[in-house]
Amino acid sequence: MNQLAEQPAATKHREHADAEMLRVSDLHAFYGESHILHGVNFDVKRGELVTLLGRNGAGRSTTLKAIMNMVGRRTGSIMINGNETLDMKPHRIPRLGVGYCPEERGIFASLDVEENLLLPPTVRSGGMSLDEIYEMFPNLYERRRSQGTRLSGGEQQMLAMARILRTGARMLLLDEITEGLAPVIVQTLGEVLVKLRDRGMTIVLVEQNFRFAAPLADRHYVMEHGRIIEEISAAELPSKRDHLHSLLGV
Repeated sequence: MNQLAEQPAATKHREHADAEMLRVSDLHAFYGESHILHGVNFDVKRGELVTLLGRNGAGRSTTLKAIMNMVGRRTGSIMINGNETLDMKPHRIPRLGVGYCPEERGIFASLDVEENLLLPPTVRSGGMSLDEIYEMFPNLYERRRSQGTRLSGGEQQMLAMARILRTGARMLLLDEITEGLAPVIVQTLGEVLVKLRDRGMTIVLVEQNFRFAAPLADRHYVMEHGRIIEEISAAELPSKRDHLHSLLGV
C-alpha cells in the first residue's frame, strides 16, 4: 500500500527534475554599437550542471550578463523557470531564483566574512543558513571574523558563492570561479558544486579550466564568435575529447 502511495510522488519528482530551468533562444547582445552575441541558443534542465566553454572572447561571460540583463541591449528570448525575462528589470531577475557570481567577486573589503554573508537580502525562501554555509565552506567558518581584504583569492571566491546561497537562489550563474586559484582550492570548489547539484541546484558554469569542468558537468556547450557551435553530453565526452580540445585550443 505504501509503495503504491509513494509511486505518484516519485513519478512527479522525475517530471519535476526534467523541467527546463532556463531556455535561451536566438539571443543577441550589444554593448553600444558592438554586437557580441549572434543568436545564442541553449537550454538547462532543473538540477543540471552545464558549462559554457570557449576561447577568450567567445561570448561566454557576456551570455551570463545578458541573462541578468547587464548588457547594453538584448533581443531574442530568455525563459527562466517558465518566465520570459527579456524585458524584465535587472533587479527583478534574482527574484526568480537566479544567483550570479561575477568574475570580479565583489567582496566588501571593510566587512568581515560573517557581515558579508548577512548583507544580501533574501529574494526567495529556502536560502542556506549560516550553519549550512559554514558546513559547506569550513574555511569561511575559520575566517568568519576576518575582513574581506585579508582573505585569500580562494576564500574570496568561496565567500562570493556563499553569499548567493544565502539569498535562496536555485540557479547559479558562475563566471570563471577557478581563475588564478591554487589546485587544492579548485578541488574544494569542485566538491562544493557536486554538493550543490545534489541539493537540486541548477548551475551554469563559465570555465576556462576544462580539466576542472569536464568531470562535473552533465553537458558542455561550446561557444565561438558569440554563438553556440556544439553541445557535448557527459556520455559523449570520452569519444569527443580530442575534438573538443581542438575547438578550445588546449
